Order: sequence, then C-alpha cells, then structure tokens
Amino acid sequence: MTDKTIHVTEQEAMDVAEASRQKEWKQPSFMREMFLGNFRLDLIHPYPVHQGERPEFQAFFNTLKDFLRDHVDSDQIDATGEYPEDVVDGLRKLGAFGMKIPKEYGGLGFDQLEYGKVMEMLGAYDGNLSALLSAHQSIGVPQPLKLFGTPEQKKKYLPRCAAGEISAFALTEAQVGSDPARMTTTYELTDDGKHYILNGSKLWCTNGTIAKLLVVMACDSQTKAISAFVVEADWEGVKVEHRCHFMGLRALANAVLSFTDVKIPVENLIGKEGRGLKIALTTLNDGRLSIPNGSVGAAKRALQICREWSAERVQWGKPIGKHEAISHKIADMASITFAMESVAHLATDMSNRGNFDIRLEAAAAKEWNSCRAWEIVDDTMQIRGGRGYETAPSLASRGERPVAVERMMRDYRINKIFEGSSEIMHLFMAREAVDKHLQVAGDVIAHNKGPAEKLQALPHIAAFYASWYPSQWVGNFKSYKEFGPYARYLRFVERSTRRLARQVFHGMMVHQAGLQNKQVFLFRLVDIANELFAMAATVSRVHAMKVNGHPEASNAAELADIFCRQVKRKVKRLFQDLWSNDDSQKYRVALGVLKGKQLWLEEILEGLDPVFEATATERTASRPSRPKVVAIK
Repeated sequence: MTDKTIHVTEQEAMDVAEASRQKEWKQPSFMREMFLGNFRLDLIHPYPVHQGERPEFQAFFNTLKDFLRDHVDSDQIDATGEYPEDVVDGLRKLGAFGMKIPKEYGGLGFDQLEYGKVMEMLGAYDGNLSALLSAHQSIGVPQPLKLFGTPEQKKKYLPRCAAGEISAFALTEAQVGSDPARMTTTYELTDDGKHYILNGSKLWCTNGTIAKLLVVMACDSQTKAISAFVVEADWEGVKVEHRCHFMGLRALANAVLSFTDVKIPVENLIGKEGRGLKIALTTLNDGRLSIPNGSVGAAKRALQICREWSAERVQWGKPIGKHEAISHKIADMASITFAMESVAHLATDMSNRGNFDIRLEAAAAKEWNSCRAWEIVDDTMQIRGGRGYETAPSLASRGERPVAVERMMRDYRINKIFEGSSEIMHLFMAREAVDKHLQVAGDVIAHNKGPAEKLQALPHIAAFYASWYPSQWVGNFKSYKEFGPYARYLRFVERSTRRLARQVFHGMMVHQAGLQNKQVFLFRLVDIANELFAMAATVSRVHAMKVNGHPEASNAAELADIFCRQVKRKVKRLFQDLWSNDDSQKYRVALGVLKGKQLWLEEILEGLDPVFEATATERTASRPSRPKVVAIK
C-alpha cells in the first residue's frame, strides 16, 4: 500500500479549513460572548441541578458497575492487548453499544448527561473499554446518523449499532491530520448514478480492526469537496492493512484501512455532498465530551490512590500526606477535580438541553480537563514513587496491592491527543475568538484586498469600534453579592473578560494578518478564556450546592476557594505574558535548530542508531563551519 502526497499552499489549506467552519451562531454561547467582552453569567447560572436519576438508567449503571468489577480484568486486557470476547459480548447484552441510540431503534435512549456519567465511571476503571464504547457511539456511525442521517439510514443501521455491531470513524490519513486540504481518499459517482467509487487509505481508525460499520470521509476526485459515507467493512475492496499498537490502551483495535474501488450505494451518503467536514466537526462537538467526563473519572481515581497512600505511607515519623510538599499536591488534586467535574457537567448539560451552541464549551472542556487530569496523573505517579512506576502485576507478585498507576499513565496520555489535540483545540478556539473582529475589520488586514477596498471598509470599522472598544473599559458595576465570599471571583471574571476582549483586539491591530502565525499569543488568550470558564463554572456550582442544601456544600466551598485563588494568579500571569515574553527569540532559535545550527548537541548520537542517523556527509554539509581557535601569544 502506498500513500499519495498532496502538496498545497498554506493559504489553500486555510481556505479549506475556513470553508468547513460552522459560521453561524444561531444559539447562545457563553465563551463566544466572553471573547467579545461580555460576561453572560445568565448562560451558566443557576448551575444545572438534577434531582435523582431515572430508574432505568440507575439500573443499567449499577449493572454495568457490577459487570466491570466481576468480569473485567484490566491488567489482563493490558497484558494481552485484546478485548476478551466474553467482555465484548457482555457489553452487548447489557446494551452498552446502544446507550445514546433512541429506543425506537433498539437503543437505551440515554441522554448526554447519563452517557457522560457512564464515561466518567469507565474513565475511572478502564481506558481500553472507554475508548471502545466512546469511539463507537460518540464519533462512529450512531452520532452522525442521529444528527444528519435520513430516516432510511437510521432504520437500517442504528438497530445494528445498538445490537453491538461496532463502528469506527475514518478521517485521518498518513499525510493528513488536521489539514483536510491534503486528503487523498477520493470518491467519484458512477455513470449510472447509483454508486460512489471509493479509493484511498485511512490511518488510526479506532475500532477499525473489529468494526462492522465505518464513517468514511473522502473528497470528490474533481471538485475536492469532502463528503461523509457509511461504509460496511465486509464490502469488497475494504481491507485492514495493519493494526496499530501504542504506548497505552494496548487493546485499542486501531487500524490502517485501505479502500480499493469500493462501491458505496448513493443512499449511504450522510447529509449532502461537500458537507463532510462540517458533519465531522458538528459530530465532534458532542462526541468529544466523552473525554472531559472520562477525565473526571480518572482524576477521582488518582485522588483516591493518593489519599489512601499518603495516609498509610510513613516517612520521617509521619504519613507523607502530612508533609507540606505532598499535602499541597493533594489539595490541588482535590480542588482541580471539583473544578473539572463542574466544567464537564456544565458543558454536558448545555449539550443535553440543546439550546446552546457548545462548539467552544465542548472544546474548552476537552482541552482543559484533559490537561488538568494529565497533571493529576503525573502527580499521582510522583506521590506513589517506585510503586507508581512498577506495574500492577509486579506489585501483586511480591505481595503488594496492585495499584495500576503505571498503566493509568500510559492509558491516559492519549486524551490530550484524541478527538482533537490540545494544539488543535487551541487553534480552533483562537479562530472563533477573532471571528467577530474578522467580520468587522477583516477587509483591512486581508492579504487579498486592495487599497481601495480597504479604504472603503474604514467607515464601517470605525462605527463599530467607536462604541465597542470604550465599553470594554467600563464595568457593569454588578456586586454579585448573592454569591457571598465568591462574589470577588465573579467580579474578577467579569473584569478579566473585558480585558481578554481588549487583548484580542490589540493582537489584531498589532499583528494584523500575521496574527494567524502568532500561535503562542493566541494560545495564551485561549488559556485565559478556559481558566475563566472553569472559575465561573466552579463558583456557579458551589453556589447552587449551598442554595439547594447539598450535604457537601461546605466541603465544596473549601475546594472552590483554593481553586479560584490559584486561577486568579494564573490568569494574571497569562495576561502579562501576552506582551512580555521570549516568543520571537524562541522562534528564531527553533529555526536555527531546524537548519542544523545546533547539530553539535547531537554529536554523541552519531553511529548509534541507524533509524535516526544522517550520513556523515549530510551532517557535515548542514553543520555551520566553526571558527578556528588561534593561540594568543
């Protein structure tokens, strides 16, 4: 199997990505308003409180918990690198592959909140099973068909998915990650108009080696428009070329797939031709919420491990948890876990209600929670020390409790990459952050606009900013007194929201068209927004707990306070770093490294590993000449 490489310019790649954006904002978005300088507390407050759970969901949840405890050996799954057939069959019988599929198609009909709670439990128990189930119904066939499928497609495929025919999502290619302009998998309509002919290959298809059904993204061989199709894995021309293996999630059924003259019935087109990327992005808005919910489960498991170990492990005459260095880590873990749960539940509830545009909130929840949980897992490894680094089977074999921190670290790391890497989440959010300014002032900074067009746009630009910009310096004078001691944190969020909007505008004015290349500047803006979102969600939640008489309200108040204190310091530092930094120097040094300027640092590696070794000629040719050393007499 060979892969074609498509060469496109930076502008061509950006044009394709821009064409795939969902440009309308038909429903409210808390974070979009934040980027515009509007602190819309009413969009997240009062914090959603749900009284009890549906009996049918609670019954399923408890049964699944018993099944995991009694039938799933995570260490064995990790050691063999396979999903045991009895485990997969057990999940089928429970209906776990149809959690989000409506009852009319044979599913369980759970809503997003109920599904999120299952993902939280799986995140705390077994990453392999979490990936299996979430890839199937969050981004596999069920979700895009629910959103965009025809009645006939739903009737044909959703019952099969609910019964446990596993599905997969095929977008990535060997040369195509988040750059769809270079997609090489193509389709073309047959002369009789009854089929599309699919050719190409896809990389890293989770569930790909065991899937019966696939969602495949491909581009028109002539127009390059990207479309989405349901493809059955047993059709002629569909082939599993390779099973990929990874650092963690050892059982992940991840495949390289090839398609050779695969005949797709025209009725298997999802949505309309040319809408494939928009379908994928819309599907991921809800689909990527699996990760922040799973991250909460992982954080809770890590906190449990550290709490128990820090209480029983004694060093220098007292439990290690009473040493300040460890106690601070534990306090951070607990407070951040509470904030992560606040973010995940809020974003999931927004999705569940359906009257919000959650593209930014889902991305923020995925990015922020996955990064915070990774830090918590890393600290768990540090607190457990050698017992964290040692495998669970090794611990068990010498008589110690088999706490699988080592496996947790390997399994969890992918969450900063899955369903949009942290960098892509930042870029996606940054594009939306500047969207309004591009609408207003885009003609002035556009590379393809002439002087006359730019001059013509000035009156409209001046009219908008004459009112908008001064408003970003004037507060709303709300006291938020009903929040008691947390009012000061909401005032901080409100002030910081206006400051964030000003900095977005200043960045546009200073860097103009070059802003797209100032990724670190943009990333800091996004980080500020994410931290403010987390702070606001946390304050809203702890207030709701107090108002509703939650038995743990006072304990939650401690966690919320320490979390908000730290976020204030972090946000202030990020604002300072926007304009006082080493970005240009780092970029210049990096270009020098890429050109071979610092190859002398790698000299000890010469001849050590042929996989990475450049020839002596290449190294000598790329290495800058060194000045001669002259003795001074």
